[in-house]
Amino acid sequence: MDNMDFDFSLAISALPLLLEGALVTIKITAISVSFGVFIGLFAGIARISSFWPVRALAGIYVDFIRGTPLLVQIFLMYFALPVITGMRVDPFLAAITACSVNSGAYVAEIFRAGIQSIDAGQMEAGRSLGMSWGQTMRYIIVPQAFKQVIPPLGNEFIALLKDSSLVSVIGFEELTRRGQLIIARTYGSLEIWTCVAILYLVMTLTISRFVAYLERRYKIDDRR
Repeated sequence: MDNMDFDFSLAISALPLLLEGALVTIKITAISVSFGVFIGLFAGIARISSFWPVRALAGIYVDFIRGTPLLVQIFLMYFALPVITGMRVDPFLAAITACSVNSGAYVAEIFRAGIQSIDAGQMEAGRSLGMSWGQTMRYIIVPQAFKQVIPPLGNEFIALLKDSSLVSVIGFEELTRRGQLIIARTYGSLEIWTCVAILYLVMTLTISRFVAYLERRYKIDDRR
């Protein structure tokens, strides 16, 4: 067989294993972004805090994570942390932790920008009603900011879904790693990497459409 021929039978036979890897990729991304939103919300609020030590700590966290590659953070979590603790780190836990901490830094900036986009009069109105700063943020500012940050949060989900392929370097079997293992056994680089690329494309396009739907939905609700 000509080396340039595309072996469809190999691609079809590998598809079930690749789909399992794709589900693992979605699982890693969903869990990491969920934790990242939780971390990022508090870090984003801390970034605009009037208490400078809190603002400084949040700034250090955001600058360090955004200023270093995710791959290095994965290595630190999987290889360096056991040296400090003396305990082996499970690849899944290392992958989730590194991706969550990484996502949290980017989400922090998304929430910070979203909160600062809300008119300052909203905070004054909440305080005039007798609410504390925290209550005003919780019930007035953050709900409004959340509508503003849906598109960038969707972009963060898509970015992390693609970047999650980096966890393959610690042997975790997500989509990219599954592809590597299949290629090592079949030597079908063209077929397998094509399938991997198509699966990533399908996942990212699906998320993009869902985010666009949510954005339209919130705009419709605002008009009512």
